[in-house]
Amino acid sequence: MRRRRSLELLNDGRDTADRRPRLLILVTLDQVGGVKSYVAALLPGVVERFDVVVAAHGEGPLRDAALAAGARYVPLRHVRRSINPGQDILGLVELVRLCRRFRPDIVHANSAKAGLLGRLAAFIAGVPIRIFNAHGWAFATHPGRRSWVYLWGDRIMRPLTTTVICVAENEVARGLAAGTCNADRTVVIRNGIELNGVPTWRPTAGAPVIVTVGRLHPPKDFVTFVRALAALDADAFRAVIVGDGPDRAQIEAEIRRLGLGRSVELVGRHDAVPELLAESDIFALSSTSEAMPMTILEAMAAALPIVASAVGGVPELVVHAESGLLVPQRDPDALAGAIGRLLADPELRRRLGSSARARAETLFDLSSFRQAHVELYRRELSKRGLPLPAP
Repeated sequence: MRRRRSLELLNDGRDTADRRPRLLILVTLDQVGGVKSYVAALLPGVVERFDVVVAAHGEGPLRDAALAAGARYVPLRHVRRSINPGQDILGLVELVRLCRRFRPDIVHANSAKAGLLGRLAAFIAGVPIRIFNAHGWAFATHPGRRSWVYLWGDRIMRPLTTTVICVAENEVARGLAAGTCNADRTVVIRNGIELNGVPTWRPTAGAPVIVTVGRLHPPKDFVTFVRALAALDADAFRAVIVGDGPDRAQIEAEIRRLGLGRSVELVGRHDAVPELLAESDIFALSSTSEAMPMTILEAMAAALPIVASAVGGVPELVVHAESGLLVPQRDPDALAGAIGRLLADPELRRRLGSSARARAETLFDLSSFRQAHVELYRRELSKRGLPLPAP
């Protein structure tokens, strides 16, 4: 009944002459993660200028963020993360119907599956502007057959795509090399982070706290993080792993095997990550692949020094030896060495953390992030003589 009511509401006032441009934002799954944070950060900057609908599978934190911002939310039934031809055909039909009912001027698709199905559905439904946000190319992060499917899917969708948004220059280079985007129709809009009112680092009593945040699933490599901690003096730190996912049992087993149960806490999902970051001393991220992780931006906003794998767009966030320390991926010894260096030097932690916060203020503030999207939407609408958003 709730879903039927959501679809009925899509028709309200859509044919008025002075209407706002209609924007449909698609996401594969409504769950905690970087894409959810991205959309939640974007919405307050567009809801007053656009008629916005957000659609994803499920009803969770993204739905809550959409409704809180004043957008409408449609839960999808058939769009799922896993590759399943029968289910994906149903998902495509569902999205075509949604586009024909809402009649958006712009479809802005995020994440791999919604990116493929959403662009094709928008083309079939005659949506004039079809934007895909590559938060990290799926062909580069998924193994085996799935990598091939996403690579060729993105190549096939390329001619149907008005604009590709990449969150880092590295992702542009990767897409151009793979033939999944065109240079003249690809832009970089780096992720932004709320800075006003965000709690920042406070000195903690006792051993320094190392925190890491992410979904417990590849490409987040928490096993390497745990193995790095095992190379350190267990009395010299406390570590907190924030997140949940299918690899939780494996990570818990590794913590037990290495005898780290007294020093490492796996807390699952956390409702107050900014506060937790402010109560920590070092942020670490040992991923094997990243585009521009929101978790690092959140740590920068909290004025924490960063230790991270030098993968994807991470070096565009973290300047080595200036706002953090970068290490090779899958190298627990290098990760342990960098963390150990920060544990032993409080002044270095303070200096790198201050620099990280200043870098966030200069390059990744939320207002610039939102305005870049509005300007992109406006340019594409203007090219087609469609209604423009309010200034």
